[in-house]
Amino acid sequence: MSDEKYTRREFVKRMGSMILGLVSFPLISLADQPNLKTKKQPLGSSTSFPDLVVAQGRDPAELVRKALQAYGGMKRFVKKGDVVVVKPNIAWDRLPAQAANTNPDVVKALVELAYEAGAKKVKVFDNTVNNPQSCYRRSGIMEKAQSAGAEVKFINPALFTKVKFSGTKFLTEWPIYKEALDCDVLINVPVAKTHGISTLTMALKNLMGIIGGARGRWHPQIHQALADLITKVRPQLTVLDAYRIMIKNGPTGGSVKDVKFVGKCIIGTDQVAVDSYGATLFGYKPQEIGYLRIANEMKLGEINLSKLHIKEIKV
Repeated sequence: MSDEKYTRREFVKRMGSMILGLVSFPLISLADQPNLKTKKQPLGSSTSFPDLVVAQGRDPAELVRKALQAYGGMKRFVKKGDVVVVKPNIAWDRLPAQAANTNPDVVKALVELAYEAGAKKVKVFDNTVNNPQSCYRRSGIMEKAQSAGAEVKFINPALFTKVKFSGTKFLTEWPIYKEALDCDVLINVPVAKTHGISTLTMALKNLMGIIGGARGRWHPQIHQALADLITKVRPQLTVLDAYRIMIKNGPTGGSVKDVKFVGKCIIGTDQVAVDSYGATLFGYKPQEIGYLRIANEMKLGEINLSKLHIKEIKV
């Protein structure tokens, strides 16, 4: 009888160990797995990093470098062998001092940082409004980006691909530039300006530079259209150039009297939050900008700056 009790006790003990092992094994193995998030998804905020970094200083390139350093560095976004698209505003035949386009030194710094992080190739392009050759040259972006090793090409109409939208109110299908969709990392680099139709043009509006078709059709529904667009286009990183901002006669400007020196660079993974901070530079509350309010209602980004961890640094 004592042998039988011992056997049962051993049986229960051994079965318990086996069950515990079977339960704990997958938990341990899953915990050891690397981050499974794909590159096609935007990188979300992490508790170890601020939601936004705002750098202020006199050197536009150094603003970018220090802001990214405070945000975890470019290696947080770009891995060895990645194809990176740096998408500035190059829409207008204007000089850098007129602030109609992204500051060329900001673009150059981002190209350099991407290569330093291990990028295989960095592409720079925009679907311009004025003549592309003139825009690329006079903006200073072509020269600066190429000097940093970027591939700078004009838009090829054959590379637009139709993208279907769902759960949106304005867009159902629209052509988007394939190279912006297929890259490993998309970095949106707008300049902050006023705009006669959308009130302001920053990150969301800058993404119109990767769409084709009759873009003028967006104007009557611009705020909804921009919010719809970012259901499909979510850059891994947004860098808002607020070194010089255009405070009137945007988006084209033409006079340095339209420009105000601010000396700031705002970076984040939430493009709606970046634009919301940018709106304050012009004296607006984020909810006063239609596309930001709609994007927030669609749960595409945060416009309540009081909810965000914003790190401000002096460069």
